[in-house]
Amino acid sequence: MNRYIQTLLIAFALVPVALDCSAQEVPPIDVFSTEDYGGGNQNWSVSQANNKYIYVANNKGLLEYNGSNWELYPTPNETIMRSIKCIGDKVFTGFYRDFGFWKKNKHGFLEYTSLVKKKSIEMFEDEQIWEIIESDGWVLFKSLQRIYLYNLKNSSFKILEGTGVLAKIAKVKDVVYFQDMDTGVYKIENGAPVLVSNDAVFKENKLTEIFYKKNKIFFLTQKQGFYFLENNKLKQWDIAANFYLQSKTIYSAEVLDDGSIILGSISNGLIYLTSSGEIDVQINQNLGLSNNTVLTVFEDIDKNIWLGLDDGINLVNFDSFLRVYVNQKVFLGTIYTAIIFEGSLYLGTNQGLFFKEYNTKDPFKLISNTQGQVWNLRVLDGTLFCGHDSGTFIVKNHKANLIFSVQGTWDFKKLGENLIIQGNYDGLYILEKEKNTWRLRNKIKGFTNSAQYFIVAQDGDIFVNHEYKGVYKLETDAAYTVVLKTEKDTSVEKGIHSSILKHNNDVFYATKKGVYKYDFEKSAFTLDKSYSALIPQDIFVSGKLILDGYSNKLWSVTNAGLRFLKPGKLSDKAVLVSIPIKRALFRGPAGFESIIHLENEKYLVGTITGYLVVDLNQITRANNLEINITHIVNYELNESRVNSFLHKDVSYENKDNNLKFFYSVPYFDKTSNILFQHKLEGYNSKWSAFESSNSTLFENLPFGDYKFMVRSMVAGNLTSNVAAFKFSIEKPWFLSNIAVFCYVILFLTFIFIWYVLSKKYYNNKQGKLLFKAKKELELKELESSQKIIKLNNDKLRSDIETKNRELATSTMSIIKKNEFLSSIKNELLETSEKDFSKVVTIIDKNLNNTDDWKLFQEAFNNADRKFLDKVTEKHPGLTPNDLRLCAYLRLNLSSKEIAPLLNISPRSVEVKRYRLRKKMNLNHDANLANYIIEI
Repeated sequence: MNRYIQTLLIAFALVPVALDCSAQEVPPIDVFSTEDYGGGNQNWSVSQANNKYIYVANNKGLLEYNGSNWELYPTPNETIMRSIKCIGDKVFTGFYRDFGFWKKNKHGFLEYTSLVKKKSIEMFEDEQIWEIIESDGWVLFKSLQRIYLYNLKNSSFKILEGTGVLAKIAKVKDVVYFQDMDTGVYKIENGAPVLVSNDAVFKENKLTEIFYKKNKIFFLTQKQGFYFLENNKLKQWDIAANFYLQSKTIYSAEVLDDGSIILGSISNGLIYLTSSGEIDVQINQNLGLSNNTVLTVFEDIDKNIWLGLDDGINLVNFDSFLRVYVNQKVFLGTIYTAIIFEGSLYLGTNQGLFFKEYNTKDPFKLISNTQGQVWNLRVLDGTLFCGHDSGTFIVKNHKANLIFSVQGTWDFKKLGENLIIQGNYDGLYILEKEKNTWRLRNKIKGFTNSAQYFIVAQDGDIFVNHEYKGVYKLETDAAYTVVLKTEKDTSVEKGIHSSILKHNNDVFYATKKGVYKYDFEKSAFTLDKSYSALIPQDIFVSGKLILDGYSNKLWSVTNAGLRFLKPGKLSDKAVLVSIPIKRALFRGPAGFESIIHLENEKYLVGTITGYLVVDLNQITRANNLEINITHIVNYELNESRVNSFLHKDVSYENKDNNLKFFYSVPYFDKTSNILFQHKLEGYNSKWSAFESSNSTLFENLPFGDYKFMVRSMVAGNLTSNVAAFKFSIEKPWFLSNIAVFCYVILFLTFIFIWYVLSKKYYNNKQGKLLFKAKKELELKELESSQKIIKLNNDKLRSDIETKNRELATSTMSIIKKNEFLSSIKNELLETSEKDFSKVVTIIDKNLNNTDDWKLFQEAFNNADRKFLDKVTEKHPGLTPNDLRLCAYLRLNLSSKEIAPLLNISPRSVEVKRYRLRKKMNLNHDANLANYIIEI
């Protein structure tokens, strides 16, 4: 009874510790959600291949993780994948009514082979494979009803039937044990089950794990804790955690290489037991897990712990040199300063001053009256001073006493035995100790700038750095009451997040452009290359340098992690040490970084959400890591396809000259950066800059031979290999050998055709010259004939003009003759005395003489050939008299001139003209004379 009570007391004492999961320093946790890996929420089993790739049995199928990318291979029958085991180059899996293995094809992707179909195995209705182990060349697939044994060498099969539910199978010291809920625990010998124990515990409790420890076989039950066999008797492992475990359901477990045990519970997260069985830490959803139900636990080759959860996959690195403080109950705020004083850890944040007893799991508590921004904590003369936005506090016994209420205290420096100088928003102040009590003595007059960073040099001068104004050197009186001289330093430029400090009696100014050391002889700062290595410009975050008084380390914070300079062991030259950590893990307020020594080689680093604990003794360099080219994607226009024959050299068609390479390093400690560098021989000869992307695309590669090479830097170290892939881009079709042959034939054909055409051209040219000469001769002859024709034409025109003149003369003669005869006739008719009728008759006969018309018609035809024919052809109904009128009108004679020719009156001529117009069907507006002239 006393032993039982003692156990209860220990257990109850342990429970508050185990249950207080709201504030702990936990190892880094990498969370993979369903969106990250592209599968279902539940993950049932985890295994690792020889190339360090991680494989997970997921609700939707098989997940593969190469350190950079997840790949999902759906379960062939679209059921939940329950179990997985990597053996050699195969990945064995089990699921609903099927099991088999996956193997990489020539493209680097997994293909499934079903052993159930291959061996024509008849499985039970609703049977599923829940566990897979390997032993002595056999692979064992366990369902709840059977154990299937598959021989790797000869592919033979055996089947072991269970009498009840087969709850657990495990390999321990090369012996396979399994639990039959009806009869107990068995081991397999010579392919047959041999009873190990039929204790009631095995019939009433489902086993979670079977393992070897302290030369004994141990058994972990789901709800009753640990047991072990000793002298064929089952005994409970007497550890303090038993009582706590009896109220939990342990669904999964893994015994680590160092003997410690990871327990995965239902609804209570992960429980870490030491090798002696004590609960060291419990991590649940409040402390970073994505789910409180842990379905499987797996330790990989690099001692990373993989958790398959009810919702997601988590990676916990218990072996990491980092611990992350997580507190879900109390919001500490952003940490600006920290210190250990009188056994307590104090944190100064933008929310106030917090404390807790160091090295305990107690939560942090806020010290009353300190709400608001805390800038600095410093122990001077055995007293803890707190620089606060409200002024200066002295902290004692976890209480804060405000001794200086001028707003904004930045920092404190010791001046003498009883004097302290402090920097404030509005300048510098002196504190003095009287009767063991610190009080404000005076403000140093003559300087009113903010004094966040200041130091007191050996000669008593005060250096003050203002990041917006620059560095000031102040000379004061001996009592530090007034500034006698203010000198602004011009040897360095002002800089954001710059700082000034004293180290080894030297004054240093740190800015983005480097670290400068003050030369007192020259009264100027000069660049110090060794110290500048602390803050390289390309990874600059802050110029604040933090001095560790414990080991004289000088720390800095960069985008690539933490750095420090430490004294050399065999020389006075400082040694630079880099600690590559992802910036997201230690992101703090720029210019207000905080790093303090805790114990041994442990350091606390303040962040915006809490703090990190860095153990320098735990840092291990990532060695012998290999990089792999995982696959190559070929892009053609808007299409993409995987075309990666990684096992041999490849020749791509010219149209497939857009290639994207994917590569990875199976390194899963995500606290460090993984950077990649590549080059493509045949395209460029230089390595690219290091970058975090694990892929690169080459577009429009010209034809030729190439060799793609890639390497990686992990945690500051290069991988042990350089992955390479040789390939070639074929010539385009128009530059192929056949095309070139065709080009030669075409060229020769062109030369031949050119020769033929040239010969023909010159022959044609010669013929053209002869033709031209002949033409010129003909032209000359033609010109001569034309001249003759012209002369003839001129003669003809002269003849025509002569004929026209003759016609005009003849016409005028007729007109004159007729006018003359008419006048004589009129005179005779007016004289009635005598009878002149015979004379009148003779006159009329001469007036109507047709010979005159014939003479006129002949002359008219000579002057205007074929006019009368044209008029007759156009107007066939015209009479001879009409034609005579047309001829006269053609000569542009007036009616008065035409009347004598027709021996009629002018009025009658008008009548004839009217009738002629009607016969010709002329419009009323048309001019008859113009019409006849235009014919």
